[in-house]
Parts: sequence; C-alpha cells; structure tokens
Amino acid sequence: MKLISNAKDLKSGGKKVCVAIGVFDGVHLGHQQIVRQTIADAYQHDAIALVITFDRHPSVVVAPERVPPLIYSLPQKLGAIESLGADTLLLIHFDRAFSKQTDEAFIRGLARDLGNIQSLCVGADFVFGHQRSGNVTLLEKLGDELGFTVHGLAAVSLDNQIVSSTRIREAIRTGNLDDASQMLGRPYAISGRVIAGDGVGRKLGFPTANLDAAGLVLPPNGVYVGLAKIGKKSRPVALNIGFRPTLATSGPQLRVEAHLLDFTGDLYGQELEIEIGEKLRDERKFGSLEELKAQIARDVAGAKQRF
Repeated sequence: MKLISNAKDLKSGGKKVCVAIGVFDGVHLGHQQIVRQTIADAYQHDAIALVITFDRHPSVVVAPERVPPLIYSLPQKLGAIESLGADTLLLIHFDRAFSKQTDEAFIRGLARDLGNIQSLCVGADFVFGHQRSGNVTLLEKLGDELGFTVHGLAAVSLDNQIVSSTRIREAIRTGNLDDASQMLGRPYAISGRVIAGDGVGRKLGFPTANLDAAGLVLPPNGVYVGLAKIGKKSRPVALNIGFRPTLATSGPQLRVEAHLLDFTGDLYGQELEIEIGEKLRDERKFGSLEELKAQIARDVAGAKQRF
C-alpha cells in the first residue's frame, strides 16, 4: 500500500479513483465494509482504491476536552487498513487550519487534486467539514454535480447491536476482550513503541519491553497472556498492565510491560503489537520484592502453559 500525505501526490495517471473516508479507529467490521466497498468499486471500474484517514483523532484539535482513548495506535491502524487490500492511503495531517475548512471546500479540493473520482464511500452517519456541517446528503449533492457515486453505508450489527468504536472501547475497558475481538473482526491487540523503563524487571530476572500506550484505551489492570508480533514471528508474553503497587514511588504511572518468553534482543524504538488473551490475575501489592519475583515466576509459568 502506497502512503501519501497530499492528494496531489496520488498521480493517478488518468485512472479513476474510488475513495473511502473515515477516522477508522480500530478498523472494525463497519470500517472494513466501507473499505471493501471501495476496493470492489475500484475493481469494477479499473480504478485506484484510495483510503483517506487522519493522523490523529479530530477531537484532539476541535474538542480536546472530549478526546476518546484510541483503540489502535496510528501504525496499527495503517497496518489494519493495508491488510484489507487498499492501493493507496492518504494520511491527512489534522490541524487547526484543516479543521476550519468548509465541507464543500474539502470535497471540491479532493475532486480537483485526485482527478476523476468514480465513487466515494463513507458511513451513513459520516460528518465532516468545519463544525461537522457536511453529511451524506451534501456528498450526494456534490456527487451529482462533480460526477461521482456516493455510498453511505449503514452500520454493521452484531448481536443486535451496532458495531462502533465507542462500543469496542467500552468492551476493552470492562475486560470483555472476546466481544471486542468479534467487533474488530480480528483478535484484540495493543500496539505501541517500545520505550526505556527503569530496569526493575531486568533486576528481578524478568526483563520487559515497556510500551508507550499513552492515549490508548486499555483493559482492566492485571497480568495477561499475550502474543507479540516481531517481524514475521510471534512470541508468547506475560503482559502486565498497572501501576506496580509493590514498588514505592511518589508518582506511580500506568505501565504496560511485556515479558517475552525465551527471547533476547533489543526492541527499543520499535512498534510492538501484542495480542491480548486470557487474564491470569488482577493487579495486587506484595509484601516484598522477593514475593513479587516469586509471583512473576508463577505468571511466566502460567503463560508458558497456555502456549
């Protein structure tokens, strides 16, 4: 999948372009329907399948007090979209200036810069433009004028409930990871860049990869079995999410720490994705570091048993 940051960089060579637009946090079943419709249109019309999304949630700019925790990191979102088979992804930098663009100006600008738009696919409740003034009705009006078809796809339902990023976040937050996985259409996983920790795990004999999970929705605190993807290989992990109450610190911070079983290597700076499975235990405070070390050994043994 080709990644571009400006519509003018598409260089379609005169080919028609089929477009999907959305925030696509989680790339869940509803999002997949939108992207697949776009790919089907592109196949039918010998066109380019283009997905347009943003480098951050729009609320970061327009409503910072209401920014939802994200299901996926940006690299994880892009990877999920690529796996669906899109030709190109336009990643728009969402800033204050972009947020002030009117709905019509946004679409007319895309039509001008992309060339011949064949179809445009969004969710039925899609809104866009300054103060969210644009909707599917406006897209259809512009489509009639500019010569493209509009698909406003209804939401996907699962267990008689609409699949949405909001519902998935709640499932993750409450520990219903099987429900989250079903709505995502793939096993729920967390992804983040590996950052330096304080070395406590190494001192205890269980070195960990510390993930930068800032801004992500997380399952309840505790220890989980997981599966880390490193290149084309997968490694079982014992994953701890919590504040490490046994370690006396003045300002405890939420940590996401993965001990990769039977692994040695340097992961610093890499994006590490971990599929989260069964919860082994809740977070708890131990009476000493020796007690903590003994429990970690049991956690690791429990993780090994699952694999």
